Amino acid sequence: MKRCGWAKDELAIRYHDEEWGVPVRDDRRWFEFLILEGAQAGLSWDTILRKRGNYRRAFAGFDPAAVAQFDAADVERLMADPGIVRNRLKVASAVRNAAAFLEVQDEFRTFDAYIWRFADGRPIRNAWRTMKEVPASSPVSDAMSKDLKKRGFNFVGSTICYAMMQATGIVNDHLVDCFRYADIDQG
Repeated sequence: MKRCGWAKDELAIRYHDEEWGVPVRDDRRWFEFLILEGAQAGLSWDTILRKRGNYRRAFAGFDPAAVAQFDAADVERLMADPGIVRNRLKVASAVRNAAAFLEVQDEFRTFDAYIWRFADGRPIRNAWRTMKEVPASSPVSDAMSKDLKKRGFNFVGSTICYAMMQATGIVNDHLVDCFRYADIDQG
């Protein structure tokens, strides 16, 4: 079975085969990916995948309303938690992003409705043959990043946004010879 070359260990293979690139339509999952992609900045995705369960516990099951209520004591609690990436900027950003997430929900009814606007409501289908062809950003991720930042989000640069687009199915970046490429397109 042929799969994308980055899926090398058991955890990454399971993530690739079951989740990566599958279109997300649930706001709590969107918030999860915002937190995880921001935490990943400068680190490997494998590191974040290994800590994902700890993030779920530490960040109230990825409930944005609960995380938006975190105070300075909660930030200190998170900074002492060895199960997550203990970077003060990233932790504080997750709390700020929760508040911004709620504002987007108020304006657009759901974060999902807001974020899919960047792709006209449907996945962008690429046709890469090699990992070298896959970009780190795109005009869509540039626009998404700019708008998220304008709305008060942090750790949402274009590269982070593009990684989130790949993970959440806004873009299908499975290589064309990967068994998941056609699966994702067929939904």
